[in-house]
Amino acid sequence: MRISVTLAAAALVAIVAACFLGSTPLPADRLFAALIGQGLPGDTIVVWMIRLPRALAAFLAGAALGISGAALQGLLRNPLAEPGVLGVSACATLAATVALYYGVVGASPIALPAASILGALAATAVIAGVAMRTTSVATLILIGVGLSSFAGAIMALLLNLAPDPFSLGDMINWTLGSVANRSFGEIAGTLPFMVVGAALLFLTRRGLSALTLGEEAAAGIGLDLRRQRIAVVLGAGLATGASVALAGTIGFVGIVAPHLVRPWVGHDPARSVVPSGLLAGLFLVLADIGVRLIPTTAELRLGVVAALVGAPLFVVIAARRRGA
Repeated sequence: MRISVTLAAAALVAIVAACFLGSTPLPADRLFAALIGQGLPGDTIVVWMIRLPRALAAFLAGAALGISGAALQGLLRNPLAEPGVLGVSACATLAATVALYYGVVGASPIALPAASILGALAATAVIAGVAMRTTSVATLILIGVGLSSFAGAIMALLLNLAPDPFSLGDMINWTLGSVANRSFGEIAGTLPFMVVGAALLFLTRRGLSALTLGEEAAAGIGLDLRRQRIAVVLGAGLATGASVALAGTIGFVGIVAPHLVRPWVGHDPARSVVPSGLLAGLFLVLADIGVRLIPTTAELRLGVVAALVGAPLFVVIAARRRGA
């Protein structure tokens, strides 16, 4: 409980800091005046239309990935598990890429997030169908790897056949991940899916603790393994699909956050779910602040910065784990 409160407070401070910082930092008095609607028109636009939605989008996308990663690692009892392991992220990204390729996004502002969520739900339906018919965790992982590989191949084909440089640029930018120019409308469109997915994962947390005893022992104390798998897979699919719809493809957050949290919660999967989401959300807010402050000719993509920080961190964690 204490770690969750600490991380929540840190995330709130980071979101406020994200409203302060940017190409033109806002003094505290002007920021708070803008937040309560009493500031200068320009300040109000910067805070409410640009910086605050962007910070909230980064936090929500990270939280969805973090809670999904913690639940999947508990379900599969595999420290390498994360939202991409079941192919949900790849299929969500593929659906968004298809929407960009065929110009569907021009028909409606919600076409891109809608396509991404539909892609995630399609992958989730496949994995959930497999989970209903098998008791093998390895089968779920193999199906996920197959979905990811197939989605990656189709995305590569679409990039290769892009009709013009503009379409190619849009598709590449989406696959790199970003929360730039996000609005409250886009957040509102994806938030219900995140909430439902996170709620499912939260409700299954006690079953994750039971699974640490092994599947046979967990079943022996009354855990419905099939229902547990379906609930976790569906929850992770909804949360991950909404995250991809909001921020594009962002890797390593869902796998690193649970590893950092686990020592502070006694290595209990049930107690790591919420803190993992908070830590992942905090990480993405801080990463996005860095994206905006790093002096480059073109703004770096959030997914790139997250991978540059997350990948070496994961290597360090894995090395320490092996040596333990």
